[in-house]
Amino acid sequence: MRHLVVVGAGIIGLSCAWAARKRGFTVTVVDPDFEGDRASHGNAGGIAVSECVPLSLAGMGLKPLRWLLDPLGPLAIRPGHAPRLLPWYLALRKVGDPGNYARIGDALASLNRLCLADFEAMLGDLDLSGDLHKRGALTVYETDAAYADERASWQFKRERGVRWRPVDLAELRELEPGLAPVFRHAVMLEDWAHIDDPKRIVDVLRQKLRERGVEFVRGEAARIEGNAVCTSDGRQVTGDKLLVAAGAWSARLAGTVGDRALVESERGYNTTLPRSVGRLNREVIFAERMFVATPLAIGLRIGGAAEFAGLEAAPNFKRSDALLQLARRYLPDLQDADARQWMGNRPTTPDSLPVLGLSPRHPDVLYAFGHGHLGLTQSATTAALIAQLLVNERPSVDLAPFTIARF
Repeated sequence: MRHLVVVGAGIIGLSCAWAARKRGFTVTVVDPDFEGDRASHGNAGGIAVSECVPLSLAGMGLKPLRWLLDPLGPLAIRPGHAPRLLPWYLALRKVGDPGNYARIGDALASLNRLCLADFEAMLGDLDLSGDLHKRGALTVYETDAAYADERASWQFKRERGVRWRPVDLAELRELEPGLAPVFRHAVMLEDWAHIDDPKRIVDVLRQKLRERGVEFVRGEAARIEGNAVCTSDGRQVTGDKLLVAAGAWSARLAGTVGDRALVESERGYNTTLPRSVGRLNREVIFAERMFVATPLAIGLRIGGAAEFAGLEAAPNFKRSDALLQLARRYLPDLQDADARQWMGNRPTTPDSLPVLGLSPRHPDVLYAFGHGHLGLTQSATTAALIAQLLVNERPSVDLAPFTIARF
C-alpha cells in the first residue's frame, strides 16, 4: 500500500488526507499541534463559491493609502515587516493587467464551480450534512457610489457563471430584519452557503481519520530530504509521496526542495458573540466597511481586516474591537457578553490563486497551500484534485495556473 505523508493538519491537509485514505493510501499527518488554533478554526464559515475576482490595486487610487493611515482600518502593514513584503507587493501589482486579471478570474471560477458539491459530499462522508446551510449571502451597500463602483466586478462574476441578483430594500428587510435600515442597495449571491462551526469540521475530520488508521506525528517540519520530512527535533517521516499543506508556513518548506513560492500571512481578525445567535439568517458582507457577519451555531461571527505582520508578531486585538464597533452600527443591540476574539494567519498569494500540484523539482512532492480567504471553500475540491494526481488520473481542473513554477 502506498504511503502519503501530509505536512499540515488544517482543513486543507486533513481533507487531502481523507481523500487519499479513501483511495487506499496509508497516510501520516505531521503537525506541531493538532488540537491548537489555526486559520481553519476561526474563518467566517462561508462556502464562498462566488469569489472569483482577484485582489488587485488597479483602479483603487488612494483608497489603499487611506486604509493604511487608519491604524484600525481594513488594511495594515506593520513597519518592521514592510521590507519583507516587497516581492509579494511587486507581484500583486501585476495582477491588474487586464490579461492577468481575466486569466486569474477564469482559474478561480474553474475551481470554485466544483467546490459546493465536493464540500457537500465530504460533509456527507463525515455525517455533518446538517451543518451546511444553503441560504446564499447578501452584499449590502450604504451608498449609491459604492454600489456603482462595483458594477464591473459583478459583471466579471456573472461572465464566469456566478449567480447573483439585486435585492430591493423591501426584500432586504424581509430577509434580514435585524439589519439597521441604512442600506441603499443589496445583492444576493445565490450559491453561497455557510456552516455551523469551522472548528467542528476540522475536529471531526481529524477524529474520523484516526478511526481510519491515519497516523498523526507531532512535530515541526523543518525540511524535505529525499522522500522524508525531517522535523526540527531530528526525526524523519518517510513516504512514497509528500504533500505540503502547511498554510502560511508552506513556502519555507517548499524552499528546502528548491521551489519558490510567494505566500504571505494575511492576518485576519474576528469576534464571535455567543449571545447573538440568530441575529442574521445568512452571511452578510458589508461592502464599504470590508467586514462580514456570519450566523454560526456557536454565535454571530464578526470578521474581516487584513494585516501583514509576518508569522511571529503578537496579535493586535484592537482590530477585533474595531470590527465589533463597526458591527454595532449595522446590527443594533448586539449582545457581546462572553465574546471571543481570534486572529489567524491566512496563507495568501499575490495572484489570489492557491498553489496546487506537483513540484517541478521533486517527482514525489505535491503542494496544496495558499488558499487565502477560500481554504474552507476550496478544501474538498483541493483534496479531490490531489487524490487524482496521487493515482495518476487526469485532474478535473486544469492545474497549470496553480503551479508553484509561476513564481
